[in-house]
Amino acid sequence: MTTILLARHGETDWNRDLRVQGHSDTPLNEVGREQARALAAALAGERIQAIYASDLSRARETAEIVAGTRELEVRLDPELRERNFGSWEGLTREEIDGRFGESSVPDGETNDEVRERVLGAVQRIVALHPGQEVLVVSHGGALNSLWHHASGARLERWANCAVYRLAFRNGVLTPLN
Repeated sequence: MTTILLARHGETDWNRDLRVQGHSDTPLNEVGREQARALAAALAGERIQAIYASDLSRARETAEIVAGTRELEVRLDPELRERNFGSWEGLTREEIDGRFGESSVPDGETNDEVRERVLGAVQRIVALHPGQEVLVVSHGGALNSLWHHASGARLERWANCAVYRLAFRNGVLTPLN
């Protein structure tokens, strides 16, 4: 069995301001860095053998802070990026409603596209690390789509630096918490 620890990146200013980030490369703020340090401490007892992250700086820096407490290199994978929200990126919910109403994301990805992309990345990671424990640092929407695939349920909110666990055995992802 391979265990996947799924962690969301630390806080950014856009998180704080409730702006849609998507593929926009927004950095961690100081609160986010502190959250990442707390994540590293919380994971200190885990037997993590590999660390993967989205190539966006907020996920990469979070993973690097965790990796700094162990002798592991962070492997970047653009397939672990957040959903592409197209024209919605940088906007608040109120701004989106005012400009686009109830429409779906124009020029962005669908939930199904995100799930397939992230699931493919995790399946590749698992194939490289059979029987190991792997940390994957990504984004709330991307991780929630993977969690929904594994559990059939969506999380109401994936907090910054929150960790959820999946087991991969016999080709099936199963929630462990």
